[in-house]
Amino acid sequence: MMPTELKVGHLVQLNPDTCRNPMFGACFLVVTDPKPWGAQGYIQVIGSGDRPGGLAYYRARWEEMELVGFAEWIAGSLTFPEGKYEI
Repeated sequence: MMPTELKVGHLVQLNPDTCRNPMFGACFLVVTDPKPWGAQGYIQVIGSGDRPGGLAYYRARWEEMELVGFAEWIAGSLTFPEGKYEI
């Protein structure tokens, strides 16, 4: 991905060929903190039984990700004003 203006809530997919951590290759990352070098965000981890998993945080460089959309729901307490969801 070429550097672009990312926003909190953007959804990116990690490229399995360039992702520095192969365990996260092809996963979707929700951007929580756009950075000049890429983005910091989380990957939702599944749980077991009726217990939820957690959030795996990752710092992705531009070459590791592709913008795919905007997350409809954000884990935690992040909230957004109406009309701020453009890609």
